[in-house]
Amino acid sequence: MGYNAGTYDVIVIGAGHAGVEAGLASARMGAKTLMITINLDAVAFMPCNPSVGGPAKGIVVREIDALGGEMGRNIDKTHIQMRMLNTSKGPAVRALRAQADKFLYQHEMKRTIEQEENCTLIQGMVERLIVEDGVCKGVITKTGAEYHSKAVIVTTGTYLRGKIIIGDLAYESGPNNMQPSVNLSYHLQELGFKMVRFKTGTPPRVNSKTIDYSKTEIQPGDDEPRAFSYETTKYITDQLPCWLTYTGEKTHEIINTNLHRSAMYSGMIEGTGPRYCPSIEDKIVRFNDKPRHQIFLEPEGRNTEEVYVQGLSTSLPEDIQNKILQSIPGLEKAQMMRAGYAIEYDAIVPTQLWPSLETKRVEGLFTAGQLNGTSGYEEAAGQGVMAGINAARKAQGKDPVILDRSQAYIGVLIDDLVTKGTNEPYRLLTSRAEYRLLLRHDNADLRLTDIAYEIGMIKEERYQRFVSKKEKIKEEKNRLEKVIIKPTIEAKKVLEEAGAAALTTGMSAANLLRRPEITYAHIEKLTAVNEELSDDVKEQVEIQIKYEGYINKQLQQIERMKKMDNKKIPDDIDYFAIQGLATEAKQKLNEVRPLSIGQASRVSGVNPSDISILLVYIEQGKIVRTAK
Repeated sequence: MGYNAGTYDVIVIGAGHAGVEAGLASARMGAKTLMITINLDAVAFMPCNPSVGGPAKGIVVREIDALGGEMGRNIDKTHIQMRMLNTSKGPAVRALRAQADKFLYQHEMKRTIEQEENCTLIQGMVERLIVEDGVCKGVITKTGAEYHSKAVIVTTGTYLRGKIIIGDLAYESGPNNMQPSVNLSYHLQELGFKMVRFKTGTPPRVNSKTIDYSKTEIQPGDDEPRAFSYETTKYITDQLPCWLTYTGEKTHEIINTNLHRSAMYSGMIEGTGPRYCPSIEDKIVRFNDKPRHQIFLEPEGRNTEEVYVQGLSTSLPEDIQNKILQSIPGLEKAQMMRAGYAIEYDAIVPTQLWPSLETKRVEGLFTAGQLNGTSGYEEAAGQGVMAGINAARKAQGKDPVILDRSQAYIGVLIDDLVTKGTNEPYRLLTSRAEYRLLLRHDNADLRLTDIAYEIGMIKEERYQRFVSKKEKIKEEKNRLEKVIIKPTIEAKKVLEEAGAAALTTGMSAANLLRRPEITYAHIEKLTAVNEELSDDVKEQVEIQIKYEGYINKQLQQIERMKKMDNKKIPDDIDYFAIQGLATEAKQKLNEVRPLSIGQASRVSGVNPSDISILLVYIEQGKIVRTAK
């Protein structure tokens, strides 16, 4: 028999990267929050690579921080190395990436949750949801504990019916041999949710003491102190290097000879794997013209000898994994501490969600993270923070917060999932964002801090610092528009050093800064500068002035799209009653139930002609409603 174990505003199932952000966000919004995880020792666990950030993903971490989330702060406190990528390219593709001390990352995140007011963290296995009249009212655990709430967030990652596969060996398991969640998956299907089977994988881990680093290339962190969080003031300076090596002809020969023993090619794996993070077997088959592939050796922490062999994800048998390692320069005598494996798991079809991440089928039930078909810690955390915010607002009787595609990569991610769905584990890429010049690493706070403050996710002191920064940027831009730089000997010298054409007449500092070769540092040499301006203010001034024309073009595109997004579609419209709509459009629109014409235009299978018909139909006002 079950028993009543307590009542909360929001319950979060799972404490991976989505779950921790969801729970912390909900609690910070003032909602009494319960977090239930299968294993308290696996809070914010990194079952795959021990890193945070990278192209697009690093910008998501900055967005999470700007919204008041935790991932950026946590990695700043626990990393062993940090690097800014793509520094030679434009600001739209620059991204920060950090190597984590995976054990310290977990412990620090668990400590943060335990100290968060309004947040209770417990160990337990949720097996069923309490659903009454289509509304989620709580959860039931394996031990019979019934917890009641106004909203529930499911963030089960790769644990739903998890199955680990190594060669021809397969067994039910969550990541890293942890307990899987089986009954909850069947229960979600009972409730009518469509599920898919996805897979992901990890490479072997080897003992650092058995690696010959003299045969590899060192990959140090940046000398310049860097941070993900806008609140970080203390920087870690004693960084650990990573190392680069390569597969070769012998490696490829071993893999090709043993492809029949790979679970991926023997038919043992039924789930769809991630396109942008393929196994080594997949890489060898798909890119058979390439003589070698990069392998990064990444330390898993300061107090362990385990090294993550990035680029060698595999489901080949253990004996073959050892042979592959021995064929790679530097790893000839490497001792494998953990074998690589593939893991299959159930995921929910994300078109069953509203943009708030609440499910359409069950009111008050939210889902976030890999359960929604994504891959990556950052994608999970980005969904987690939004699900936490919206579940808390649901419990408080408030409207959801929905980020659009022009506001954040998180907005792009969620819109892609709920509007287009995904037939493989979804990974964020800069190419997925049509407004990527606006969605940069450097301006996440300018895009999202006002929203975070308005909903109560950040404190007054932080907000006032942000307001002061905005004011300084504005003042300095105005000053540079007014200051005239004359063709003096000093100006000629500075411009020559920069490789820029000399001035023939006076020019505003702002116009001079618009020249490709000129940086804010050059302008500083030619004008009286405010000594109190921080580096991030100077960076904003330079980017905003230099890219003003491009930015304005994107802003005009956004205005056009906003007009489409502002044209709302009744949520009970009957698409099958609209004459002229293509059959595929009727089916897809009925499945996704877009909230606006803008969202409808992004549904795959819906053409511009369908949108024109839908617009005319709505404007005529004689809308046929579906029967409830």
